[in-house]
Amino acid sequence: MKIDLYTICWNDADMLPFFFRHYDRFVTRYFVFDEDSTDGSLSILRDHPNVEIYKFIRMDPASFVLSEQALSNQFWKASRGAADWVIVTDIDEHLYHSDLFRLLIQYKAQGTTFIPALGFQMISEEFPGPSEILCETRTQGAPRLGMCKASIFDPMAIEEINYSVGRHVAAPTGDVRLPSQDELLLLHYKYLGFEHTLARHRQLRSGLGTKDIVNGWGRRYSFSEVQLKDDWNAFAENAVDFRKPACSPNWDYPLPLWWGRLKSRLTVE
Repeated sequence: MKIDLYTICWNDADMLPFFFRHYDRFVTRYFVFDEDSTDGSLSILRDHPNVEIYKFIRMDPASFVLSEQALSNQFWKASRGAADWVIVTDIDEHLYHSDLFRLLIQYKAQGTTFIPALGFQMISEEFPGPSEILCETRTQGAPRLGMCKASIFDPMAIEEINYSVGRHVAAPTGDVRLPSQDELLLLHYKYLGFEHTLARHRQLRSGLGTKDIVNGWGRRYSFSEVQLKDDWNAFAENAVDFRKPACSPNWDYPLPLWWGRLKSRLTVE
């Protein structure tokens, strides 16, 4: 089974080792679109044997978000006829299942083509050590609707994925078949050490375009230290260990799922 992964990179050298350590277990090829990284990211990418590097060019010079949306809706189509599944994700987003490769084999046999994931904003008081596998060592996260994304699907069955800004919602067309229960998780490792998170937010704020700021996209990147601490504490108060039985496939996720509204027109396997 072949799995291709598509992502965008900008000064992600601190997260790339965790990213590869997580996804190398089941991803066949990586297609990374880099936006002029200056922190060593390109060196890490070039050293990986299964990475193809492309230049990320903003289709709308005034908006990173709209440019990311446009690319995310198109670049995965290069895997049609070459991969069984494609993953479209950010470098700090880790798709998780206790045996993801087996799950994807099972879904393929069942005819499933579109797999949304239950989202968690992961949080850790300190930045992890260099050799950690985050899904094994940093397991506290708060359920978050914005992290409930459709990051993996069959590129032959899906005609268009139609992501919204930020990929927070998708409106797929084609032969769209969902699994009967939600077993896949998306662990968003953005809140790793408060000082590290604050510095990264300020860096990402500098990369936003005028349209992004006007529309409030990436608004957390503009938080003051006090605002970020309040946001941090709110996530910490609602954090759970995603490995606990309460987060099993039969768990009643506490937030409304956007794909529930689509099930009337989608096929559920």
